[in-house]
Amino acid sequence: MSALTSMRKSALIASVAMALIVGGCSSKKKSISTSSHNGAGYASEQALMESVTYWEKRYKSNRNDRDAALNYGQSLRHVGRIDQSLAVLERLATQASNDKVVLAAYGKVLAAKGRFKQALVVLDRAQNPTTPDWRLESAAGAINDQLGNFDVARSYYDKALLLAPGEPSILSNYGLSYLLEGNLPSAESYLREAAKHPKADSRVRQNLALVLGLQGNFSEAERIARSELSPRQAEANMAYLRTMMAERGNWNKIKKKKRS
Repeated sequence: MSALTSMRKSALIASVAMALIVGGCSSKKKSISTSSHNGAGYASEQALMESVTYWEKRYKSNRNDRDAALNYGQSLRHVGRIDQSLAVLERLATQASNDKVVLAAYGKVLAAKGRFKQALVVLDRAQNPTTPDWRLESAAGAINDQLGNFDVARSYYDKALLLAPGEPSILSNYGLSYLLEGNLPSAESYLREAAKHPKADSRVRQNLALVLGLQGNFSEAERIARSELSPRQAEANMAYLRTMMAERGNWNKIKKKKRS
């Protein structure tokens, strides 16, 4: 392999995005609900910042406004201001300790902060056992993946799929679970199934491109990557994935599989 080809492939892998459900599982419309990923696509950076500005004004005018605090906290999480989001939602969760919608949002930002075990406890409190929310099941699965509890994570995805059969975001998370474990063929299988769904969004296709690239299928991966997120966003997501995998040695495992 020439140096140019090697550099091209490295650049391609760095350009493909991956984002777990925990970090971006909410609808990013101006009036942000606490529903997890809804398959409706993702707003532009400008729209996200406009959302932060809008809800910040509402929140500052009345910090006890539940809806303003909830949406402001989620808007902050969507633009990566995790510490600030955590402060807002933690305060709100203290005030509304039995509000399952608030608890769901609080659990997600705890996960984004890396407080995974606490996040699982909070998300469990947010779940309604009589009418369970597939989004929370999927979020709990993603957190367990980050803890390295892959079998536990997939049991949550199985529960989520029973509640929402064929939901592409769940299938995508299933694929990412196998990716983090180092099982690329299984990851590709789930991600291809997810990408075929009419509701599949940009992130599902980016995840598929990532897995294809890691297996050496660079032509298809590059074609998908070029149609998706900006290079800056893609590089940030890829860096996050590499950090997660390096912590458990899985990144080296995948590199060895690619060389074999």
